[in-house]
Formats: sequence, structure tokens, C-alpha cells
Amino acid sequence: MAHLPDPSLNALRDSILAAVADGSRLRIRGGGSKNGLCTATADAAVLDTRACCGILSHEPGELVLTARAGTPLAEVEAALAELGQALAFEPPRLSAEGSTSGTLGGAVASGLSGPARASAGALRDFVLGVQALNGKGEPLTFGGQVMKNVAGYDISRLLAGSWGNLAVLTEISLKVLPVAPAEATLQFALPQQAALDLLHNWGAQPLPLHASRWQQHAEGPLLHLRLRGARAAVDAAVQMMTSNHAATLPDQAEAVAGWTACRDQRLDFFTRTPASGHGLWRLSVPQVTPAFDLPWPTLVEWHGGQRWLWAPCDAATAASMHALAASVGGHAMLWQLPAQEAAQDCTRHAPLPDVLQRIHHQLKQAFDPHGVFAGGQPF
Repeated sequence: MAHLPDPSLNALRDSILAAVADGSRLRIRGGGSKNGLCTATADAAVLDTRACCGILSHEPGELVLTARAGTPLAEVEAALAELGQALAFEPPRLSAEGSTSGTLGGAVASGLSGPARASAGALRDFVLGVQALNGKGEPLTFGGQVMKNVAGYDISRLLAGSWGNLAVLTEISLKVLPVAPAEATLQFALPQQAALDLLHNWGAQPLPLHASRWQQHAEGPLLHLRLRGARAAVDAAVQMMTSNHAATLPDQAEAVAGWTACRDQRLDFFTRTPASGHGLWRLSVPQVTPAFDLPWPTLVEWHGGQRWLWAPCDAATAASMHALAASVGGHAMLWQLPAQEAAQDCTRHAPLPDVLQRIHHQLKQAFDPHGVFAGGQPF
């Protein structure tokens, strides 16, 4: 994974060493597209990674791309698209439509995956190797550019989803995949539990299920189901599903736009707060979890594994959300805050169990013994 030295690395290292020397803290930031997901850290200066950018190598035949962390995500995806490839985990681009602010490093540091997560796998499953600077300004290299280099305890995947708490990502190698030759979207007018039952039934069959979302629209409940794969497989699945269940096939361009808006959280569901003082809650639960009997607007993704709810942000609701998710083996997070004054007493994350908290503390001590990095998110 060796490449020509990047002068921007010296600037990043100097900033870390200066913070160590004067006891200050740094908040790592790329394009800032996920600022709303991080708790504000008033005493932390911004460590901007965008100067550390550029695609270093792309081996289409090996399905590997290596780029510096500050490279715009849009640039990476455009380069892959030219050769009929893509990032299979569909990282959410949580910026305004048309914005290119998100970076590859931000995508990996947040560890977020899009609509295809349940079928294609999570972002961390595609990380082959990383280079980073720890809290002492030391360069670290983990993994490589092939899967055999990441057997055992894989630190590169530990950094995926660490939210800048452990190290500054500087270079990343990812596994990429060819774009599927065929795609179709079906829509079924079903209540939430019936939609979940159908997804679980089909999930046990050899069908090219790729992504799903269920939502209560003004005209009624609707399950959107995306199929991807070989043309023959997609056509056969469409024929079987539509013969057994009433379904509609939206215009392909309209369907693609809907999935893109879902991935980037630009659907009306995400952009319109239904009531004052309500925030957007994200519940990560087992797919087989039954529909929750809750009075708030809901959107379900990942074949039931990810559930979004607009609900109050008071302390009592927060406690019930965390308890509800924990009762089925999942966890809850207050993803999007309402007006700050309405959420002062709301706990965005449930406390970690003591064992996990101890592991996190030990990892933090190993990577960042001086406490330089203020990630603003539990990792």
C-alpha cells in the first residue's frame, strides 16, 4: 500500500503533535456532512482532512480501489461508475442534493451503510486496509489490498465506525463490486407487519432481494422492494412475486430516484418534522422483530433491521426507546435532534454495558492516550 508521500500528512501530524503538547483537543472533519450526528465539542479545534485527497489506485480486475481519506465520495463513485463498478454498501451522502461535501474518510469513519445493507453487507465488510495517524501522531498501517491480509483481529475494520475517536484516517483500500446487470422495483400496498412477514418469507428463498423500505404514505402503507442480479433471476422473481401478490412496477427512473433519496435521507419522511419537539430516532433491531405498536411516523429498512421513527425527545421517551430496542436485542439512537432547547434532557445513546465500556476505554488508551481526539460519538 506504499505510495508517494503526501505533504498534507505532515500538516495533520503537526496539528496532532501541537495538540499533545498544549493539552488541547481536535475534532476530525472531512466535508462536514455528518456534523449533525455528532455531539458538539466546544473545546475542540477542527482538524480538516480534505487536503489529504486523491484516488491512488483502482484495479478494476481485482475489484480494489485505494484513495486518500479526504477524497470526495462523489469523485470515488464517479470513477467507479465509469468502469461499471460501485460501492456495494451504498454509503449515505447526508448532504444537500448535488453537494459533494462528503469524503471517503468520513464515510468509513462513520461506518454508515445505505439501503442495500441487509443484502450486500455493511461498510466495514468492504474495508481491506487503512493507513492512519494515532493520537501521538504516529503513522499506522493495517490490512492491505486483498482479503487474505485481513484475517484475524482486523484493526482496519475496527476504525470503520469509530467516528474519529481513535485515529485520523489518511488512506483507505476498499473492495468494490460490478454493477448488477438487471434491477427492478416492486411496490406492495401492505401494512407494516404483513410487509415484514412477506420479506421474511422471501428472504428464505433464493431470490435477488437487494433493498426494501416500508412507509405509511398519505395514500396508504407501501412496501418498496428492489431486486438486483442477473437478468433471468430478476425477471423470474418479478413474475413470481406479481403472480402471487398485487404489485405495481413504478417507472424505473422514478424508482431509482426514490432509492437515492432514501439512501441520502432526502425523502419527505426524513426532511419534514411532523411535530415540534420531535426528533428522528433510529432503531437497529433483528430483522424478525415484529412491528412496534407505536403512534409515531415510521419508515422501515433493511428487511426490518432498521426502523426510523419521529418521536418526542424528552427524557421519558428516550428511556422508553432505549428500553424497547434493548428488549429485542437491538439499540436506539436519537439520530436527528429538534430545536436544541427541546432536547436538553434527552439521552441520544443508551449507556454501554460495563464490559463494552471497558473495552472502549482500553482501545481509546491504546490509540489516543492523551485524549486528543474528540469524536463526538460513541464508537
